[in-house]
Amino acid sequence: MTSHYFSNDLVEMHYYRFGTGPKSMFCFHGYGMHGRQFKVLEETMGDHYTFYGFDLFFHKKTKLTDQSVEAVKRGISKGQLADLFKDFCKDAGVDRFSIIAYSMGSHYATSLVEEMPEYLEELFIAAPSSLKPGKILTFLSGNRIGNKVLERMALSDTSMSRLLFVLKKIKIIDQKGYDILFKEVGTPELRFSFYASASFMRFLTLNAEKFIANLNQYQIRSVFIFGERDRNYPPAIGKAIIPKIKLARQLVINENHDMINLNFAQALSRIIHDH
Repeated sequence: MTSHYFSNDLVEMHYYRFGTGPKSMFCFHGYGMHGRQFKVLEETMGDHYTFYGFDLFFHKKTKLTDQSVEAVKRGISKGQLADLFKDFCKDAGVDRFSIIAYSMGSHYATSLVEEMPEYLEELFIAAPSSLKPGKILTFLSGNRIGNKVLERMALSDTSMSRLLFVLKKIKIIDQKGYDILFKEVGTPELRFSFYASASFMRFLTLNAEKFIANLNQYQIRSVFIFGERDRNYPPAIGKAIIPKIKLARQLVINENHDMINLNFAQALSRIIHDH
C-alpha cells in the first residue's frame, strides 16, 4: 500500500493505492473511517484490481482548500464531485473504473453513477445509505433549520452528547450506534468534522430515476450488499430500486452494519467471479 495526494483548486485529496490488478477500483469509505477501510479486499481481489482508497472530505488527511464554515455551508454539487474525479482520472491515467462504497460513501458512488456513467464498469455498494437516508441525518443536513441546529451543536461542548443521549432514549439509535457516534464527537475537531461531513455532502442525494436509467443504459453491473443484522440499512430499503436495475444483484451476508471484514471480502469475491 502506498500513500498519495491529488490536488486541484478545491481540495488536497489524500488516497492510498493497493493491489496490482489491471482494473481500477475507487473506494469510498464510511463515516469516521479512511481510505484504508477496504484494504481487506487486497488478499482476495488484489490480483484483479488496483484499488484507490480515498480519504473523503473532512476525513483524515484530505483537506479542502477552504475549510471555513462558509465553505461547508456552500456544499458540493454532484457536478462538482464528478469534475473532481474526472480531473483525478486524467492525472492518474485511469480511463474507466469500478466503485466500491460503504454507508456514507454510497452517496459519492451514486452521484458519480448519475454524473459520469461512461467511466464506470461495476458498482458495489455495502450498507447503501444513499438508497434511503435516515430521517434524522436528512433533517440535520438538508433542512435549513435542522442544519442550523447541527451547526450550533457542533460548536458546543455539550449539545452533541446530549442529542445522542436523547436519540438513544427514544430508540432512534441503539447502544452500539450510540457508542460509535459518541466516540466521533468527543473533541471540537471531531464535532466539526461531523457537522462538515453531513453539511458539505447534502446535495449528494439520490435521483433514483437517473441512477437506474444510467446503470441500465451503460450496462453497469452492480451488487448491493446488506448486513443481515444491520438495523440502520436493512435489505428492505432496496426493494423500490434494485429490481429495476437489469444487471443488479443483492447480497445479504451474516453481518451487522460494521461489515467490512474478511467475511465481506470473501463473499464479494465469490459473487464477482460468479456474476
